[in-house]
Amino acid sequence: MTGLATPEPRDSVDLAIRLREEPDAGEYLFRLVAAGGRVLDGSTLPASAAALAAVERFGEEIFFPKPGPPRLCTQQYGGPQVAEVTGTFHGRRVQAVFRRTDGCEIALWNSLSALLGGTPGAGQSAT
Repeated sequence: MTGLATPEPRDSVDLAIRLREEPDAGEYLFRLVAAGGRVLDGSTLPASAAALAAVERFGEEIFFPKPGPPRLCTQQYGGPQVAEVTGTFHGRRVQAVFRRTDGCEIALWNSLSALLGGTPGAGQSAT
């Protein structure tokens, strides 16, 4: 035995989502755990199945964007919410922060709304 850790399955998802509705508000902690396209015990998102569907559809391009031409984003404000997503997606490490500070960020948030828009009080309050 070499002591090496067993690699995670390539289709697994284990993400922690820290959501703050306002800069001075408490933080909510949610978790999405899945493998083989199925939500597993330990998931605390109010709509875990919808969150998994959104992550499977958009996760690769949002968590690991490929370089491309500069984006032009509308200068609009979508709200003070901030979500930090950490964990693993299909065996790759995820560490991403989402805000609603311009049109591009709002579009990303909307793509993953089931993951990022957890209902306060439905999960575990971290603070």
